Amino acid sequence: MLDNIFNQFTFASEAITVSGTVLSMIGAIILGLIIAFTYMKTTKAYQQGFTVTLTMLPVILTVIIMFVGSNVARAFSLAGTLSIVRFRSAPGDPKDIAYIFFATAAGLAGGVGMISYGALFVVVVCAFMLILHFTHFGKKYSAARVLKITIPEDLDYEGAFDPIFEKFTHTHTLSKIKTTELGSLYELTYDISLNKNADEKKFIDELRCRNGNLTIVLSLAADMPYGKM
Repeated sequence: MLDNIFNQFTFASEAITVSGTVLSMIGAIILGLIIAFTYMKTTKAYQQGFTVTLTMLPVILTVIIMFVGSNVARAFSLAGTLSIVRFRSAPGDPKDIAYIFFATAAGLAGGVGMISYGALFVVVVCAFMLILHFTHFGKKYSAARVLKITIPEDLDYEGAFDPIFEKFTHTHTLSKIKTTELGSLYELTYDISLNKNADEKKFIDELRCRNGNLTIVLSLAADMPYGKM
């Protein structure tokens, strides 16, 4: 029964008809909008031009596939025409490339008249992408930081900040010491791993009380191996 319902919205045919073309194009536009909407919901920073492209690709591919059909000469002409096209945008996120292929597959489904199966494909993949996004799949908690503390030369830095580190960090390692301001100040660099619920502002405030309110820099440790945490 389910197969019969899907086959009612399948318009695959050797001959191009006005009704089949219109239905395929409308279906492709709807699928493109669904794909673009899913992309916007699962991406924090995106460009409007890329979302518009995602809506255009399925219907463009649908028309191209319908026009080419099984004609070999048309296929070679199309290949020659598309070979002169160059993408002029910078390479983006790998997920953007996946969405390009996603929209292309939806367009192919529309081009061969299998709108119902293309819709099933789009709905399943979009639902899957939304689930991955809202469950934060693959996202790891990174507590690794690089801490730089400036202290006066008369402060004994060995163990001076240990009570604060024990309160706010999981691990801490003094990795570098250098003098600054003609030797009147020291700059200490620590590789630290914050506790999961640590309040960074309170952490910095307590450090400021200990180092005389001199400069403190807390930054992400992008290059720190995850295993060191």
